[in-house]
Amino acid sequence: MADGHLLVAVEFKSQVGPSFGNNFNNRTEEAIGNAEDIWTAYREGRFGPHPAPFLGYFFLLEDCPGVHVPISNAEPYFKVDPVFDGASYARRYQVLCERLVLERKYSAACLTLATNTSPATVTFPTGSLSFRQFAATVEAYARTFANMRT
Repeated sequence: MADGHLLVAVEFKSQVGPSFGNNFNNRTEEAIGNAEDIWTAYREGRFGPHPAPFLGYFFLLEDCPGVHVPISNAEPYFKVDPVFDGASYARRYQVLCERLVLERKYSAACLTLATNTSPATVTFPTGSLSFRQFAATVEAYARTFANMRT
């Protein structure tokens, strides 16, 4: 919040194994639904008359063998998007995050993979979904907002 205005909202989600298959669809539906709720509230003026907020999506996925195994698709009626052919859960989450931004559901997304070890090993599947890129995008938005107020 800044001067009573919603400036930045970030949704934080995580998932650990072993039930990646049971939870992937739930996390996807939540991400899309929550974004729609925020943008509907903004459109309806619930946040007041000011520029659109920065909406971020940050996902932490346990980095373990189970997230890197290729997953088969069940196609009883229609063909699945080819990007998901043999895609692991790590790859599916990457596609989700990329598309959430591409479809303008979120201003930026970060996909972090971390091992459940001490110390943890943290990786990012692509630079566009790295924490560094995410933070830079938030900072650029905040600077733009600050410049608009002066």
